[in-house]
Amino acid sequence: MEFKHKPVLLNETIDNLCIKPEGTYVDCTLGGGGHAYEVLKRLSPQGRFIGIDQDADAIRAAGEKLRKFGNAVLVRSNYCDTGSVLMGNHVDGVDGFVLDLGVSSYQLDTPERGFSYMSDAPLDMRMDQRNSLTAGDIINGYTEAELYRVIRDYGEDRFAKNIARSIVAAREVKKIETTFELVDVIRSAIPMKFRKTMGHPAKQTFQAVRIELNRELDVLKDTLDTLIDLLNPGGRICIITFHSLEDRIVKENFRRNENPCTCPSSFPVCVCGKVSKGRVITRKPIIPGDEEMNENPRSKSAKLRVFEKVSERD
Repeated sequence: MEFKHKPVLLNETIDNLCIKPEGTYVDCTLGGGGHAYEVLKRLSPQGRFIGIDQDADAIRAAGEKLRKFGNAVLVRSNYCDTGSVLMGNHVDGVDGFVLDLGVSSYQLDTPERGFSYMSDAPLDMRMDQRNSLTAGDIINGYTEAELYRVIRDYGEDRFAKNIARSIVAAREVKKIETTFELVDVIRSAIPMKFRKTMGHPAKQTFQAVRIELNRELDVLKDTLDTLIDLLNPGGRICIITFHSLEDRIVKENFRRNENPCTCPSSFPVCVCGKVSKGRVITRKPIIPGDEEMNENPRSKSAKLRVFEKVSERD
């Protein structure tokens, strides 16, 4: 299947990067190369671009899309290893980072990847297929308490306890091997009176299992400070999130990096010695306009937040 993914908030992201033609830019979640293409169009031959993605299909697709650019380096890796990737390419400072944290349309629309509750396929959901653990291992191997925690915390599903209990009961009869088998179990766990008034019953559980499997929130939490530290003075990081859990992490991290002081409010002056790393550009997140949401329904939940590293003159 062709790797198709329509980049979300493309113009807004490019505008907020404030691209310098001779600068160095990194797309930490390369996908099909949509954001990358627009960045590279604005770079001179002296500019540098590095694209990172853990999905082999994304690296192949982006390689085709970006092959006309001689200054693009693509690396198959998780963005938690961005520091090592930059070191390996002799880069010690970056003028702009892009992170699009959504699941790509290709991943959702390729049944055998097991991301979608709309197609029957093996329970996979691995963003990096080199990993041995799959969604099926989580569904069939986690305890009821662990499943409850995952669905409650990452899916924010009000029926998390019912769903976890139903999964454990079902797998005692037969191993749950496919997406549709899991959907049926989830549906059976939700009271009938709620099924007609809510969206797809499996949406939140599938999101939760995917996040747990790919350590999405852990990687985001553990990496944001490093990315900000890697920015050159005046450099920017643009992050597109697709659900409240991601957005909350980004919002709180940006605020803390802007104002890291931990002194009690009663102190007349700061004595903790923590210094601001920059400023939040987006006091409120940038969201898609009506036209984009109509053309690309998957963009409806997207939010863009931007942080700028403090410059030497500030």
